Amino acid sequence: MSLKISTILCYFTLCMASHAQNTLGTAFVTAGVYEGLTLMSVNTKAFLFNNCGEVINEWTSDYKPGNAVYLLPNGNLLRAGQVESGSSITMGGAGGIVELFDWDGNLIWSYEVNDDQKRQHYDIYPMPNVNILILVATAMKDMEALEAGRNPTQLPDKRLYNEQIIEVEPVGANQGNVVWEWNINQHLIQDFDATKSNYGEVAASPEKLDINFLNGGSGEENWLHFNSIQYDETLDQIVISCRNLSEIYIIDHSTTTLEAAGSSGGTYGKGGDILYRWGNPQAYQQGSEADRVLYGQHYPHYIKEGLTDAGKIILFNNGFGRTPDFSEVMIVDPPVSSPGVYQKQTNAPFGPQQAEDVYTDLSEIPSPFFSRIVSSAQRLPNGNTLICVGINGEIFEIDANDNRVWTYINPVGNNDLTIPNQGEELIDSNLIFRAKKYPLNYPAFVDRSLSPGNPIEGNPDLSNCYDVLSNNDVVASAVKLYPNPASNLIHLEGIENPERIEIFNLQGKLLLSRSGVTTVDISSLVKGIYILRASHNRRKITKKMIKK
Repeated sequence: MSLKISTILCYFTLCMASHAQNTLGTAFVTAGVYEGLTLMSVNTKAFLFNNCGEVINEWTSDYKPGNAVYLLPNGNLLRAGQVESGSSITMGGAGGIVELFDWDGNLIWSYEVNDDQKRQHYDIYPMPNVNILILVATAMKDMEALEAGRNPTQLPDKRLYNEQIIEVEPVGANQGNVVWEWNINQHLIQDFDATKSNYGEVAASPEKLDINFLNGGSGEENWLHFNSIQYDETLDQIVISCRNLSEIYIIDHSTTTLEAAGSSGGTYGKGGDILYRWGNPQAYQQGSEADRVLYGQHYPHYIKEGLTDAGKIILFNNGFGRTPDFSEVMIVDPPVSSPGVYQKQTNAPFGPQQAEDVYTDLSEIPSPFFSRIVSSAQRLPNGNTLICVGINGEIFEIDANDNRVWTYINPVGNNDLTIPNQGEELIDSNLIFRAKKYPLNYPAFVDRSLSPGNPIEGNPDLSNCYDVLSNNDVVASAVKLYPNPASNLIHLEGIENPERIEIFNLQGKLLLSRSGVTTVDISSLVKGIYILRASHNRRKITKKMIKK
């Protein structure tokens, strides 16, 4: 990604001129779009749909989003829901319940975090061990905040929200064991009152959060507003987004709960202290407003192994609070001495000074690419990037040259499930918190019928999409593999002369690729479970394969 603004605008304008543009659903598509299925949560629904906007599956909850949603490798759907009552903790993105549905839409587990002392909000994360990370706001009373060193003139609401992350082991239908916990209020510093706790030199303690830095805010109880927690399994670290302070933080997850409350222990030896922070160095007195890069960002996370820019952080920088209004997708490469060990020079902020790569659109002012809240960006396996401009309900995809190759407009209102017809304008807000695209070889799709249904919008017009893609998101299910499990050779039955057969591991990494054959030698693979994908007449056939 780079600042190819004029190229983006020219390409987009020419393509729009050559194709009729829908107002809802798939509004624009080219053959360069990544083949996958996109997931979004809106109103009481979660939808999984293909590149033509045809619904592959949908789930229904009793709750509106609260906010994150994930499709798990086994086909279950993990979703946060918004409980309307039961807690005095209020903020944008407040939720209160976490739900788990099976592929068929049956509720199989739910877990409430919703009372006057705590409330789930914004993000959750499905861990590899089936536990779930949950972002929680907890209430600190005024005396607790004052003892922690808060300036009393910056406490208008007489309490503060502490941001907490808990790891929950699901139990039964509606219970859970908290097996790990981390709290930001155990990692504070202040230079306001030497008689109170946490007193010290802020500039010399970047691993701590200054309880009196408000980033121009009023000191309201929701002074931090964490809006994202993402886990990196390779590093065993959690990446956090703090919207109100315009910073991202990375903490160690390898600690015990006791170690997470202190400053020692864990793989990286620093307990629950901040290992790395970036975006606004004035927050720890190592810079000024001129050094600030982030403005209310969302969804920072490490790009997975095997993808372009793997090991770097991608995020959506909303641009909230700066002039002029414009958003950016950024790639950030934290300086490290070894994986997960971040470098920082004495009396200097954490690097880098700027993002390594930026996508934006300043072709006109105000920018057509701007979302002051929510939103996301995701690197895809073919090098494309999926971008959700959440406030507009728009999801689009760009290729490696920043050309727009796909656009989808959410047709579902946040407050009204009356769905408009194609060609009509949506009068209700169609905001989306985040969008995520899953490859066709994702384990959840193996041996499942992915026959497309109708698009969400009424009276759909898919003629252009079919012309461009030839319905290439359809996954055939009549093809068989034998023997399966296999030791050396595996055969594909029910398909003639496939253009290509590809074998992936469960992390999506391509291991073998063969053209024009129906038999593949898999003797070089280690024992385990794999995904086989065959391409034939622009169709994709996906199967689970076991090497014994």
